Amino acid sequence: MLKEFKNFIMTGNVIDLAVAVILAGAVGLVINGFVADIMMPIVGHFAGGMDFADLRIILSEAVVLQDGTITSPENAIRYGAWINALINLVTVGFVLFIIVKVYNKTKKPKEEAPAAPKGPSQEELLAEIRDLLKK
Repeated sequence: MLKEFKNFIMTGNVIDLAVAVILAGAVGLVINGFVADIMMPIVGHFAGGMDFADLRIILSEAVVLQDGTITSPENAIRYGAWINALINLVTVGFVLFIIVKVYNKTKKPKEEAPAAPKGPSQEELLAEIRDLLKK
């Protein structure tokens, strides 16, 4: 059983999948950094310097005692965080689109396989069978 497990783990597909998962994590960090550190400040600048994460509708205020302890946290609909998530989705999608487009341009175009030699038509085969049966 241990030998079977070793053979399973050492197959190319499992190792390729492991490498792909690790690279996807690294690429995800790079893209998220690009979105958070480069794109969101630009979007915030054109939105009047506002950070969307601060936008919310407060349903009930937080209850804070005089000593500063919070007895009941604020209850709010944080629609600004959702707007940030939508902007992140669009930006990440666009960056991935550009990456795939550049990758596809670097690949060699597939050479078309030579056309298979055209065989006899159905009528020709039937005529050949007929002639063989006459003999």
